[in-house]
Amino acid sequence: MSDSPLVLVDGSSYLYRAFHALPPLSTAAGQPTGAVLGVVNMLYKLLDELSPKRMAVVFDAPGKTFRSELYAEYKANRPPMPDELRAQVPPLLEAIEAMGIPLLRIDGVEADDVIGTLARRAAAAGSPTVISTGDKDLAQLVDGHVTLVNTMDNTTLDRAGVELKFGVTPEQITDYLALVGDSIDNIPGIAGVGPKTAAKWLQQFHDLETLKARAGEVGGKIGERLRESLTTLDLSKQLATIRCDVELPLTLDDLALRPQDAARLGALFERLEFTRLLRRVRESADAMPPHASAAPATAPSGAVQSAAAPASAALAPPGGRYETVVTPEALERW
Repeated sequence: MSDSPLVLVDGSSYLYRAFHALPPLSTAAGQPTGAVLGVVNMLYKLLDELSPKRMAVVFDAPGKTFRSELYAEYKANRPPMPDELRAQVPPLLEAIEAMGIPLLRIDGVEADDVIGTLARRAAAAGSPTVISTGDKDLAQLVDGHVTLVNTMDNTTLDRAGVELKFGVTPEQITDYLALVGDSIDNIPGIAGVGPKTAAKWLQQFHDLETLKARAGEVGGKIGERLRESLTTLDLSKQLATIRCDVELPLTLDDLALRPQDAARLGALFERLEFTRLLRRVRESADAMPPHASAAPATAPSGAVQSAAAPASAALAPPGGRYETVVTPEALERW
């Protein structure tokens, strides 16, 4: 068993959160850079604090997934990617690759499913996993091997943290999500049922099946809504449940970090006018032994997204709350 955790980053979530949370930064020539800077700073924070040997940034792949087949309206109301964000996708992917971090997109499933599958594989191998995300859905993966970290608000969720935040256990999160629904993802839920009601019901009835069987015991208007929604609750739970059995064309060893490509990173950061990050890369390169050099990216075909490929279609906006950062000092902390 290794003490060094596998670190899995919910790339799609962080890209959008960085774009909406951070000030609209740009180069002197007008190229937008705020989301790139936010995500790269977050990745360096994880590398510095966790010192992982294996790590991956996971994005949603373009096209339909099995959830779209289950429910045609799933995520149907999401707006297109803003032009200011689309322009930042290629340099972000280039930065991730040059940093030596594997970059994953798997067709037919979402980033959450890839993350869940890799986390379960790592647990089976006796390795701890840290998932970096701001997405509440991933709380269902938390157990003795898996914890969540959110670099935007510096919080960590283990089992006790999930119970404190949501009022339910990690094993109850899918039932909880089925009850409250998700307007961003178009998961139906029950009208009028919020986090407090969902947690109260699951504390009383323990799981969704028991709640459905005893729905007649719930009084008032909210009880009527529960009974009216019984036929859609199973669908909502299916949509909210992360798959942890995805067939992946890679192994955990394929997620080993590579040496950074200092020349490529330096050129990119200079072009994006990331002065502090450019200084970091140059200092790191100066400290590197003369024989050390960046290894070429090696990964199974179809698993790793090239920075040159059009990735913007893959990155659909996730939901969630945002922390607004309005000063350079706050940006550095994030």
